[in-house]
Amino acid sequence: MRNFIIALVVFTTLASCKTQGDQEVASDQNAQEFSFRNMPKDVELVGKAQLILEDWEEYRNLEDSFSVLKRAANTEDLKLAIDDLLEKEVALAKGEYPAPFNQLQIKSRQQVLRTFILKIKGNLEDRQNVQEALAQMLEAYNAMKMQFNILTSNTLDKELIDEE
Repeated sequence: MRNFIIALVVFTTLASCKTQGDQEVASDQNAQEFSFRNMPKDVELVGKAQLILEDWEEYRNLEDSFSVLKRAANTEDLKLAIDDLLEKEVALAKGEYPAPFNQLQIKSRQQVLRTFILKIKGNLEDRQNVQEALAQMLEAYNAMKMQFNILTSNTLDKELIDEE
């Protein structure tokens, strides 16, 4: 009887270890699956926005980090790129904004971008699929770039509107 109980405990322990190992492999495969093929296309900066942003060093660094991110080939590359991107975004938030872009419209879109960068970082740490979060982050980045274009192409004079 004692041998039967010992054999049952050993068998149960081995069976439970095998089940957990299979789950870890499945989660690793989910974490490996990401692609930039079906992601939103980049918004192009035009005219005055492009000229202003060329002189803004913190923004250029963020732009460079995005190009590194899009070359990530595996999960480890993606983790490093996201860490670098987060570091550059924090530097951008702490830095001085050019006069036309020192507005809440830009800063709020940047905050949304930071939220999605952190979401990707959390998904990577939890070994979850990052595809949806990547798409959301790129959409937030495109929204910020579109707002740069809108602010510089707007021909309305705010002082005239405020007078009335």
